[in-house]
Amino acid sequence: MNAGKVARYGLLTAVMLVLGYVESLLPVVGIPGIKLGLSNTVLLYALYLMGAKSAVLLAVLKVLLSGFLFGSPAAILYSAAGAALSLAAMVLLMRVRGVSPIGVSITGAAFHNIGQCAVATLFVQPRAVLAYLPLLMISAAVTGLVTGIAAKYLLRYIKKK
Repeated sequence: MNAGKVARYGLLTAVMLVLGYVESLLPVVGIPGIKLGLSNTVLLYALYLMGAKSAVLLAVLKVLLSGFLFGSPAAILYSAAGAALSLAAMVLLMRVRGVSPIGVSITGAAFHNIGQCAVATLFVQPRAVLAYLPLLMISAAVTGLVTGIAAKYLLRYIKKK
């Protein structure tokens, strides 16, 4: 890997960590587990302009570094499950003709929540998790829409440059 790629990965990882940290400071409707997913914009950028392998590497770096810096082993587990499922869904969906980054983002947000709920069922009553899932899916639609719109315009701007 050349120095330019290493610098790009470092910069994108730093942006994702900063966005994740800023997001942790924002009160989002006071419902546990609901976040905007601002760093998903960076992952969408990576998916569309750098490829799936780059997006996976960035997701792993973000999960591990944010977990060690701001979270806990449990947070890493939840985040890794959400990121893995989310990325898998986004990689598959972005290959479907006619699906925009907004649709990919919404799907990624939904699958991130599903991944985290799957892990939660190991520690909490599955019924409680399943009862919470519809609320998380609604929030995924809203937050995925917001980050998808941001990514769409970011991608459009960067492609012009």
